[in-house]
Amino acid sequence: MKTKITFLISFLSILMVLLFAACSVSPLGEKTPSVTGQIAPISSDVPSLLRTLDELAEIERSGSWFQGMALTESSIRENAGDYSGAVAAAYKELSWAYGMGLLEKADLEKGINNVLNIDGEEIVIAAVNAILAFHNAQWEKAAASLEPLFYDAEEPDFFGKWMLLVCYLELSIQNKNKIAEDRRISAAYKSIRARYAQFPEYWYRGARAFDGAIGADFAENCINLSVQGPFAEECRKILASFTGLKTEDGLSIKTKREIEAIISQSVNSGNPQMLDSLLPLISLPDNPYTVYAVGALRALTSIPRYRDYFNGQAASAKGRLAERLIYICRG
Repeated sequence: MKTKITFLISFLSILMVLLFAACSVSPLGEKTPSVTGQIAPISSDVPSLLRTLDELAEIERSGSWFQGMALTESSIRENAGDYSGAVAAAYKELSWAYGMGLLEKADLEKGINNVLNIDGEEIVIAAVNAILAFHNAQWEKAAASLEPLFYDAEEPDFFGKWMLLVCYLELSIQNKNKIAEDRRISAAYKSIRARYAQFPEYWYRGARAFDGAIGADFAENCINLSVQGPFAEECRKILASFTGLKTEDGLSIKTKREIEAIISQSVNSGNPQMLDSLLPLISLPDNPYTVYAVGALRALTSIPRYRDYFNGQAASAKGRLAERLIYICRG
């Protein structure tokens, strides 16, 4: 009979094939050819398995992420007898897909809940229940369930420990402490950013927890990784708050990287209308993102087609948008 974790890996493998068979996702949400990582083959020798885990961790810390890497990690941990770690690694694969907007929350939960219906190791049940509490934002319950499983994990940036840090930060927010009073927790969270550079939720949780420029940096990174993902909208609102705008203005904010991508795509295709998505941004009150967009757009007025586009938009616009467009037209 398959153990619970083997069933979960099988379910995830099928799900990942359906999601990523033909493509992966670039930082700005564009579909690109899939990349296959060179991962060492799985061995039944425990010391070799542990060395392979070290190799996988170093690949992640270098800023790389390969489709299916966490499933490989999960298999390695299961073979080494680390069943709770195997569950956490399997959830990491789903968590990344969800954060990138490739998987609905209901499907993620269905996959995890299905594991509870299969007989298996008691520790697997405990790990799955802890992950469900985490995913459902039951932070006290999740922390209490995750601590006995992962608090003493050797790797300071292991995914189970990341989940624990998220619990501590979210509980801090609930207690009205924007930055955790325990600086050790906030410092620990910031120190593991290298391994989670490709995970939108890492940046999202940091954006919620940290004030000022640090929180804004986390929010921008989250948006840049997955512009249409489940965390992008709240991160835009965080940026609006950071710049002194109204929360609802955040829906019009685009990061500098987004602005550059939109302009580049427009110029490469010779289609000025692709800049329409920047008009709500340049109509906002003064803020760094609007100022950056206006400056970047002014550089396009040397191109006749774009100068005509801006003049046409300015003729029909009103208020602040009209003023900004007239300024852009001056080049």
